[in-house]
Amino acid sequence: MSAVEADGITPVFTATRAEALRRLDAFLPRAGRAYADGRNADAGPDAERSVSALSPYLRYRLLVEREVIAAALDLHGPHGADKFVSEVLWRTYFKGWLELRPAAWSRFLAERDAGRDAMARSGGLARAVAAAEEGRTGIEGFDDWARELVAYGYLHNHARMWFASIWIFTLRLPWALGADFFLRHLVDADPASNTLSWRWVAGLQTPGKTYLATADNIARYTSGRFSPRGLAAEAPSLTEEPLPGPRALPGPEPVPAGRALLLMHPEDFGPESFAPEGTVVAGALAATGGSAHWPWGPAARRFVDAAAEDAAERARARFGCDAAVLDGMDAEGVVAAARAAGARMVLAPHAPVGPVADALAALAGPLRDAGLPLVRQRRPWDEKLWPLATKGFFPFRQHSPAVLAEEGVRL
Repeated sequence: MSAVEADGITPVFTATRAEALRRLDAFLPRAGRAYADGRNADAGPDAERSVSALSPYLRYRLLVEREVIAAALDLHGPHGADKFVSEVLWRTYFKGWLELRPAAWSRFLAERDAGRDAMARSGGLARAVAAAEEGRTGIEGFDDWARELVAYGYLHNHARMWFASIWIFTLRLPWALGADFFLRHLVDADPASNTLSWRWVAGLQTPGKTYLATADNIARYTSGRFSPRGLAAEAPSLTEEPLPGPRALPGPEPVPAGRALLLMHPEDFGPESFAPEGTVVAGALAATGGSAHWPWGPAARRFVDAAAEDAAERARARFGCDAAVLDGMDAEGVVAAARAAGARMVLAPHAPVGPVADALAALAGPLRDAGLPLVRQRRPWDEKLWPLATKGFFPFRQHSPAVLAEEGVRL
């Protein structure tokens, strides 16, 4: 384990594609039966993990879902790799679900802001939230996970569920403030996966279906490390006004032929597998963010900064062009890089709902004024799978094999 750095975070993940591939290769032998049998166990941050811990690399697309699933299938076959494949597809499903229902993200932001306002008015709420975030509630396990999250920027998925359930149903704190706490500290902080997972625990994602953390379950899957007392015995579902139904996925933007500046960003640092036909990548930028809200916390910020450097190097090697890191996503820097490359357009991987998508939308106008169209392109994987996320995960999973076959992945 690396030494603790000045901001108190112990770096766990090296943000390069080479490290991502190394971790994938190391995990693959355990992606079959061993993963299915052991994935719910959380032995703690310093123990060997029962899960892949590939989420930061998938989240920022240093790895892409297709290559990870294909590698697991090649080694274990459809039956042996089923649980792991499903876990990776949950990420695609959540991205698609939120892309079809952007109001869920807007509602989270509104509830988070309302929660912050409530804390400003109520000293009791502010103290309760601070105690939860600092691991001072007296609840065994929960306090440890709060400190682990802040120290490492990572939690096992089962611990995330237990934590969210205790936050909502035992401590009775606003769910959006808990989701915000995760976003501010997780290295793999993701608008879709994080928001929808918290909604699911609270009974909002699948109305009436909640997740109740119990002492027995926690003790079982932490090998007896924790057996908290005083947990809520019931998990009454939170309620809300129904969200609008799923929208149609907007059609792909046409890509003009010619020289382009490739603008990579924290939603997609994968130049190896992104290059629409008919374009010549004449230059590349790897943007580290887009607004004051991205990345949210120091763990994610450190990872994104390093991943951007790595993405620029890989783009330089692949396309044989100049590539640089852009701190933020300001129009002036993008225009200057495009001019230097002789580019006629700026080409960016599509950013799903969230702050990076907002930053790209804000960038489009100034680029257009400079005579540089911003062309955002979804990957074929997203283009084909996101529209399937109109209902729950299991219908999505049921209909995915035919689409995956088009991508050369056979389940």
